[in-house]
Amino acid sequence: MAPVFRLWLALPLIALLVACTTIQVEPLPEGMTDQPPANWAARTRSLSQFDHWRLMGKLAVRQPSDSGTAIINHWIQQGEAYDLALSSSFLGMGSTTLKGVPGFIELTLPDGETYRSGDPEALVQAATGWQLPLDNLIWWIRGLPAPGGDFRLLFDASEQLAIIRQAGWEIRYDRWQTFLPDQPSLPARITALKDDKRVRLVVSQWDRHEVTP
Repeated sequence: MAPVFRLWLALPLIALLVACTTIQVEPLPEGMTDQPPANWAARTRSLSQFDHWRLMGKLAVRQPSDSGTAIINHWIQQGEAYDLALSSSFLGMGSTTLKGVPGFIELTLPDGETYRSGDPEALVQAATGWQLPLDNLIWWIRGLPAPGGDFRLLFDASEQLAIIRQAGWEIRYDRWQTFLPDQPSLPARITALKDDKRVRLVVSQWDRHEVTP
């Protein structure tokens, strides 16, 4: 077979390989980088170990069907177990408590009626109309990606975490604050976006929470 003929046969194959290996990379937002700062590994270790806390603040949810706000009377985290107490006049929620671990939740309404489910997000949405990714939020609230899923981290010009993209959500860290002297700065305001839904969480206080016997 003539060399020129072999070359013509190879050209379509080369073009196909080039097309298959071309990866569309989403451009970075202006002023941001996906390269972690030098202290990111140490910071991640410290925040991962910070898994016993109590915080207070405010939660605001906006979605096409309804919107509302709630006071976070407390969010107590002990390892994987959480105890979240909310107060809101929205949709008659009143004082609602959510207790659980990843993959399980117990929700108690103001009238004392209790519901349990192995799908925390679905139960919260059915009871309140709000879509709250609770299992992931336990990590996002500390400025960490949730384990077991793909994610992308974006850092701003001051080398602070600005955005986590994971599970279809974009988590924006609007403000950081030093709440505890022996911990890195912690999120003070977070905005979570997914499609036409927005969840905003403002933290007024972080404290350590001692393990109960």
